[in-house]
Order: sequence, then structure tokens, then C-alpha cells
Amino acid sequence: MRSLTPRNRYGLPSLALHWFMALLLVALVICVELHELFPKGDPIRAGLVAWHFRLGLAVFVLVWLRLVLRWVDRTPAITPTPPRWQTGLSHAVQGLLYLLMIAMPLLGWALLSAKGRAIPFFWGIELPPLVGPDKALAHNLMELHETGATLGYVLVGLHTAAALVHHYLVRDNTLMRMLPWQRTARH
Repeated sequence: MRSLTPRNRYGLPSLALHWFMALLLVALVICVELHELFPKGDPIRAGLVAWHFRLGLAVFVLVWLRLVLRWVDRTPAITPTPPRWQTGLSHAVQGLLYLLMIAMPLLGWALLSAKGRAIPFFWGIELPPLVGPDKALAHNLMELHETGATLGYVLVGLHTAAALVHHYLVRDNTLMRMLPWQRTARH
């Protein structure tokens, strides 16, 4: 099979999916933070919450495509090669990010189910509940979802900081491999 990835950078499918999902994650955060500005019962608040759910489920769908791409396509090498501990730490952070992109939408889906609410998706589709209504379970799921969000902020921060450290201090091609407008690695 021919690789989708040029030698020194990620291929267009991986680049597009990475940055599109980054935008989705930012939009999720904006929706959840902005909804607090409106009183309960306000249609804008309800709309922001519904979009938070929809975007979370979109992340859930797209993360599987990202995992398939990681499996079928090669990852361009980092030049110069980083120490093993950095590679291991990078894989751990990326693995946790993927795990969160799977777990958080499922927690949100289960949370809405436990609250007895509809689970809105796109095109007017509502997803079936994962669990029956249960106030105590809903409370516990909300706590888990909020804890996961905090962990997600930390992991995204580490991921971003590491890319910038590699680019500006280590001066390797870690970041350049994922930038859509850069065609060659910086040395």
C-alpha cells in the first residue's frame, strides 16, 4: 500500500483531521463556557449545550478515523531523533488524549441518558439512551465528565507546550511535521 504521508511530514488526511478536530475541541470548550452566561431556560443556553453534545459526538466519530489513519499510515520521523523517554512520554500523552476523545463523549451520552434527556446528534437524529434515568448516576457521571475535561485541558496544554519546546528550543521537526502550510522540515 502506498503511504499517504510524505517523508518529512504528515499527509493531508492526517493534517486535515488533526486541525479540524482541534477546532472542534475549541468549539466544545467555547460552547460549554458560554452557556453559563445565559440563564436556565434561555434558548441560547439550550442551543450552546446542544451544540456541545453534537460536537462531542462528532469528535467521538472522527477519533476512530484518526486511529485508523495512525494504523494504516506511517508517522514521519522526528529529526534529530529524540531520547527514548521523550518518545515514551509523547506516546503516553497522545494515548491519553485519544482515550479522552473516546471516553468523554461516551460519558456525556451516558450523562444525558441518566438525566432522562434526549441525545441530539446531527440532521435531527436523536441517539438512544445508554442508561436509564438515575439522578445519582447522573451526578457521578457529571463529576467524571468535569474531571475528564480538566485532564483534557492539561493534556492539550502539555501536547501544545511540547510541540513549541521542540520547535523553538530543541529545534527539531516535531511541529513542522504537523503544520499545514509548511512543506519542508526546518533544521
